[in-house]
Amino acid sequence: MSAAEAAPVTAAEAKTLFAGLSSAPALVLAVSGGPDSTALLVLAARWRAALKQGPRLTAVTVDHGLRPEAAREAQAVKRLAGRLGVQHRTVRWSGRKPSTGLQEAARAARYRLLAQAARRAGATPILTGHTLDDQAETVLLRLARGSGLAGLAGMARTTPLDEILGDEAVEGDRLVIVRPLLDLSKARLIATLKAAGVAFVEDPSNRDPRFTRARLRDLMPALAGEGLDANRLALLASRARRAEATIELAVSAAAAVLSAEAWSEGRPIMLDAERFFRLPDEVALRLLGRAVGHLGDEGPVRLGRLEALYEMLGTARTGGSPGRMRRTLAGALVTVAGDCLVVERAPPRAATTRRGGKALTTRRYRKENRAKSR
Repeated sequence: MSAAEAAPVTAAEAKTLFAGLSSAPALVLAVSGGPDSTALLVLAARWRAALKQGPRLTAVTVDHGLRPEAAREAQAVKRLAGRLGVQHRTVRWSGRKPSTGLQEAARAARYRLLAQAARRAGATPILTGHTLDDQAETVLLRLARGSGLAGLAGMARTTPLDEILGDEAVEGDRLVIVRPLLDLSKARLIATLKAAGVAFVEDPSNRDPRFTRARLRDLMPALAGEGLDANRLALLASRARRAEATIELAVSAAAAVLSAEAWSEGRPIMLDAERFFRLPDEVALRLLGRAVGHLGDEGPVRLGRLEALYEMLGTARTGGSPGRMRRTLAGALVTVAGDCLVVERAPPRAATTRRGGKALTTRRYRKENRAKSR
């Protein structure tokens, strides 16, 4: 590691990191007490102190209730925030914790609690301490899971919070996650804290081999030895994000040209099937996914299932299958008939009840019971 790669972050750099945030009335900083988020607190406080006017800063620590040390660590963050002139709040994840998928559940709870704290503070941006190293790990994790180009684009500097919260998002919320440290290495942040004489803690779960991200983190030194270091992985993410934006623009253009009318809530989407199947595969696939996501009501469209549906439609088309083809995906009904591809809301599924190992629809179950009661 060169001297530049481990140098403390300068005041001039900090000014650039937080550029565009000075006009916000308030900012919430997610600070756990680890090196990344502690550096975020220190750098944001320095930046704010250099401004004549600027946003109110509130540091928020989420105590997940998973480690006895968490309460003590939150108090340490509170003391540091006080020394820096920053307000502080501790919020807690209460209730029972899941036995599986703990990290995913904790992440969802963290963002819910941060959103609540941001609304209370009158803040729209929520700043997190994600770093270049986190970006590299995210790309590796998504690569291992078989993500498409959108996944390999990694984390953006700014993400609407409703994209993270999904069904738990509050309608009308304008909250955003901002990651000002995304281009900085953890080594530089640690150097910044050491130069300032600021202590930090290390969460042992970051090295717990039960978690996939921790195992990938342990692989990073070996990968770096082969040239696949954090900078290279972040570069891949940057290039994937550039290509992603280009493809999404092409999808929007295709939607405008192929649609019989403007898309509106609840109304079927009708596309010119002949022209749809002449589109490049990636553009057609995304256009189909966008239509399904627009009208479906069963959550995000899974890429693997979308690909299977698209392949099925294409095979039927080239094979000259007669008649109509109808398939459902994520709560949407896709129909190809002649020159028209229609995507609409799928009819509600009949609930099922089991009797003697046999599944019965609710409608049939009630009919049989009515017959028996006569």
